[in-house]
Amino acid sequence: MIWRWLLLIALSALVAGALELIGLPAGLLLGPMIAAVALAVRGWSLGVPVLAFRSAQAAVGTLIAGSITTGIVATVADHWPVFLAVNVATLAASSVLGYLLSRWQVLPGTVAVWGSTPGAASAMVLMAQAYGADSRLVAVMTYTRVVCVAVVASVLAAVMVGGGSGHHPAATWFASVDPVAVLRTVAIAGVGAAVGVLLRLPAGALLGSLVLAGVLNVTGIAQPVLPQWLLAISYAVVGWKIGLSFTRDTLRVAGKAMPRILLSVGLLIVFCGGIAAALTRWAGIDPVTAYLASSPGGMDSVAIIAASSPVDVPFVMALQVMRFLGVLLIGPPLARFVATRQGGVPPVIPT
Repeated sequence: MIWRWLLLIALSALVAGALELIGLPAGLLLGPMIAAVALAVRGWSLGVPVLAFRSAQAAVGTLIAGSITTGIVATVADHWPVFLAVNVATLAASSVLGYLLSRWQVLPGTVAVWGSTPGAASAMVLMAQAYGADSRLVAVMTYTRVVCVAVVASVLAAVMVGGGSGHHPAATWFASVDPVAVLRTVAIAGVGAAVGVLLRLPAGALLGSLVLAGVLNVTGIAQPVLPQWLLAISYAVVGWKIGLSFTRDTLRVAGKAMPRILLSVGLLIVFCGGIAAALTRWAGIDPVTAYLASSPGGMDSVAIIAASSPVDVPFVMALQVMRFLGVLLIGPPLARFVATRQGGVPPVIPT
C-alpha cells in the first residue's frame, strides 16, 4: 500500500509540474487529480483519510478568504449596481444552461447544475459532493470550463495589451514566512472548519474556514498566511479525493457528454463576452478588465492572469469575489430545485 502512495505522489508531482510549466490554471489540483484517475481506473484501492480531506478543505477556504480584503469591499461599495447586474445576469445564464443540461439528462442528477456554476471551481466540487452529486463528473465539467476560460482570457490579454500570457508567477515554495502568522492562520482554519462541520454545512470545513478567516481579514484582525508548499499539498489532497473516486464508467459518461459540455462552456463564454462589451461601452471599463471581471472561470486563474496584465486588478477581483459569494448562496437551493423538478428527492447534507 505504501508503494502505491509513493507512486501516486511521484506521478502527481510529474503531471502537476508539467501543467504548471505550460501555465495551465489550477495545475497543482489538476495534476494530482489526473494521476489519481489514471491509477483508480486500473483498480487501485486507495482512499484519502477524512481528517486529511477536511484539513485540505480548510486550507482552500482560508486561501480564498485572503482575497476578501477591505479594498475589494470598498470597490464593491463604489460599483455595487454594476456588480449586482453583472452577477445576476451571469448566474441566470449559467443556471439556465445547467437546468437545461440536467433536464436533457446530459449528465446524471444535479451534476450539470453544479458544473455550470460560474467561478468557485474548487468550492463547487466540494459542495456538490456534500449535497450528493457526483463530484467526479462535476470536476470534469467545472475544470473543462476553467481551462477554456483561462485560454480565452490569456489570448485576449496577450493580443489587446501585450501581456498576460497566463503563466503563473514563479512559485517560491519555501519563502520566508512569519511562523506565528502561519500558526495563527492554521488555528483559525481549524476552528472555522470544526464549526462548519459541527453545523453540518455543505463542505463545512471549506465554508467554516472561509467565513471565519474572511471576517478576520476584512476587519484587519488577522490576515491569512499559508506557505506555498502547504497550499500545494492541500490542492493535491483535494485532487486525490476526487480522482480516486473515478471509475471506467465515470470516464465513459464524461466522454459521451463532452461535446455538449464544450458547447455549454462556449455559450457561457460568449454570453460573458457580451457582458464585458456592455461594461466597456456604457461603464467605460477597458475591454480586458471587463472580460476578466465577468469571465466564468476560477478566481485563482483569473487572479493570475490579471496580476500579469495592466488591468484594474481590484475591480476584477471585487466582481469575482462578489460572484463567488453569490454562487455559494444560490448553488444549494438551485440544486434542490432541479432535483425536485426532476421528480427526485432533494439532496440532504450528510452527517
